[in-house]
Amino acid sequence: MSAVGAAIDVLFGDPNLAREAVYRDQGTGDPITIQVIARRPDQVFDFGDTRIHTETSLFDVRVSEVPSPRPGDTLEVDGEIFVVQGEPVRDSERLIWTLDTRPS
Repeated sequence: MSAVGAAIDVLFGDPNLAREAVYRDQGTGDPITIQVIARRPDQVFDFGDTRIHTETSLFDVRVSEVPSPRPGDTLEVDGEIFVVQGEPVRDSERLIWTLDTRPS
């Protein structure tokens, strides 16, 4: 394992950063318990003369736990279900997926 991989495992093992989640393929597959790091930044979009403010829900997951996430898969975090929307994106080290989600 690389030093970066070891550091990522430490981050995902930190209860101050990571949370336990249940991942399901297409929302109905076998449940897999994983660790996620939640990021919920607000985004502002310009639409003509109007600015639209929206909440987002991004989750980082390790590639070692979820090798091939797809749109339609679900994450259950703290009793709330999120549906993966759009194509997941991997980091430059190819160790973490960022999942763009919406509430179910």
